[in-house]
Amino acid sequence: MQLTESPQVILDCQNVLGESILWDDRTNQLWWTNIHAREVWCWAPGQQTSPRIFAMQQRVGAIALCEGPGIALALEKGFGMMDTATGAVEWCADVESAVPDTRLNDGRVDPAGRFLCGGMHEGSPQLPHSALWRWEGNNQVSLCLPHVSCANSLCWSPDGNTLYFTDMPEGTINAYPYNPDTGEVGEPRLFADLAEQPGLADGSVVDEEGYLWNAQWGGARIVRYSPDGAIDRIVSLPVDNPTCLTFGGPQRDVLFITSAWWGLTEDQRQQQPFAGSVFAFRPGVRGQREHRFHR
Repeated sequence: MQLTESPQVILDCQNVLGESILWDDRTNQLWWTNIHAREVWCWAPGQQTSPRIFAMQQRVGAIALCEGPGIALALEKGFGMMDTATGAVEWCADVESAVPDTRLNDGRVDPAGRFLCGGMHEGSPQLPHSALWRWEGNNQVSLCLPHVSCANSLCWSPDGNTLYFTDMPEGTINAYPYNPDTGEVGEPRLFADLAEQPGLADGSVVDEEGYLWNAQWGGARIVRYSPDGAIDRIVSLPVDNPTCLTFGGPQRDVLFITSAWWGLTEDQRQQQPFAGSVFAFRPGVRGQREHRFHR
């Protein structure tokens, strides 16, 4: 890929709500979900092949690479496993099945191989009726954080001792002490306040230097924060709603970004013809490998 320091479209896929993009360093492929279309996508950048698109029975809020075969899924009301050859889904664990108007939304695997995923309330206004959940081996699911309206920005510091997380409507990103051995979450501190910024915190990823990159929904930009929460860099995009990020490529020096056209008016869609595309650029820093789920 002939990429520069400015984001460019690498796949004009017109996703309704592209999310949870991951780089599989074993196969040199990208995985992500197109939530409201009920699809999981897989594509190898730089190869003359079309994406594989897996049709799902439910919306998939987040996905996770696995140590063994398959892809882990955060479905609307629980967790499952997808066979990457056939697309068949095995249901594994219920989450919030008795809570109306919520679904799982954003997740990532922790350094010890647990799949953490938070939910969201789909009403208006959004209410704190969901939570952050931890899926461990043997299909055990436990509560990490209660009273969540819309979970986003899950990622970890390079040493695994800090969890970054946002309840999106609050307009902040918090940093939590995290115990990789037990999966326990401590009391939060404010990491970044987006009150004076144009968007809300969506997906995040941390690079090898410990800086956090955040996609700002409604802000048409990616923001890099230093470990103390100060803004280090702002990268503009030609679409209002970037959603999630992952470092990839053979050297993990490419930042891939999903986006969405969901929520745009028809006029806005005309003005943003690449909304819903996958973007990429070389930020001048490498990322960490994605952790893999240990079922």
